Amino acid sequence: MEDDVTVRFTFSTVLDAAGYEVSTATDGFDALLQLKQQIPDVILSDLNMPEMSGFELLSVVRRRFPSIMVVAASGAYSSSAVPAGVLADAFFAKGVGGAASLLQIIAELVRTGAIDHAGQNAPIWIPRNGRNDKGIPFVVLTCTHCLRSFPCTAEHEPAGEILAAACIYCQHEVRYIIDFSRSVNSPQQRPLGSAGF
Repeated sequence: MEDDVTVRFTFSTVLDAAGYEVSTATDGFDALLQLKQQIPDVILSDLNMPEMSGFELLSVVRRRFPSIMVVAASGAYSSSAVPAGVLADAFFAKGVGGAASLLQIIAELVRTGAIDHAGQNAPIWIPRNGRNDKGIPFVVLTCTHCLRSFPCTAEHEPAGEILAAACIYCQHEVRYIIDFSRSVNSPQQRPLGSAGF
C-alpha cells in the first residue's frame, strides 16, 4: 500500500521484476477491500497515508490476518528497526535503502516467516481530531471489538506513548498512539521522506 503513485509504481515494478506476483492499493481502505478478495503472503505498507494510514491498517491486519507477513515502510524513520507500536515483521526505511535492500528484506522474511505476535496488541495510530467546545483536545477512537467510534479527550500530547481507553459501548480496552504527523495544528510533525530508487 502506497499513496504516492510514483513510489507505488516503483515498488510494484521492482517486485514484479524479481518474480513476485504484485497487487497494489492506494491506502488502507483500498487494501482492506482487496483483502476480502484475496489474502497475500506478504504486505508491504507505507505508514503515512491519507484516509487510513499504514499504522491503522496494520492494527487491523494483525488482529484479523495474523499469518500474513508484513513489511512496514516509511521515510520518516532512518533506522531499519520496526518502529515502536507497529507490529510488523520487518521495516524498510524509504530513502535510506534502495531496491536491493527492499528485495533482501522481503526475501529474508519469506525465508524465515512471520514473527509470532500472539498475545501482543497493536495499538491504533490515530490523528488528534481537534478541540471540543471547552478547548480540550480530543481524538475519535474506533473499538477493535465492537467497531463503534467514540470521542476521547487527549489533555496532553504524549510523544509516541501507547495510551488506553475503555470503549463506552462494550468496555473493551482500546490501545492507541496519537499520530502527530496527521494531527491538526500539531507541534510535532514527523518529516516525510521519499523513496530512494
